[in-house]
Amino acid sequence: MSTFHAVVWIDHSEAHVAMFDKAHVETQRIRSRSHHKHQGKGADLSALFTDVANALVGCKEILLTGPGLARQQFRDWCVQHHHATASSIVDSVTTDHPSDAQLVAMAKQYFKKFDNMAADPSMTS
Repeated sequence: MSTFHAVVWIDHSEAHVAMFDKAHVETQRIRSRSHHKHQGKGADLSALFTDVANALVGCKEILLTGPGLARQQFRDWCVQHHHATASSIVDSVTTDHPSDAQLVAMAKQYFKKFDNMAADPSMTS
């Protein structure tokens, strides 16, 4: 599916990725391969981050969400290891644990401003 937007809810144990356009939504859950229940700041999250970044290939605008440090760690990891994904991240927002439907609804509301700017001819040069 060719998607325009994506929203990622991420913590140290899993990520929920929702990619969507005006008519379609595709969601997936990506779990950490680590067997440690609580992964701290020093944990090796590169496998989880690689899987999430690979799932986001082709998305033009990505909103990161989640409750803790994993959002910033993922963003920093992308800057170093997955430049295409890093350049598509538009913002990072603190959220608790929404359902996938709530996550997509929040992201659609967030991305309305981008969609409105893209549709406004005065915003293009």
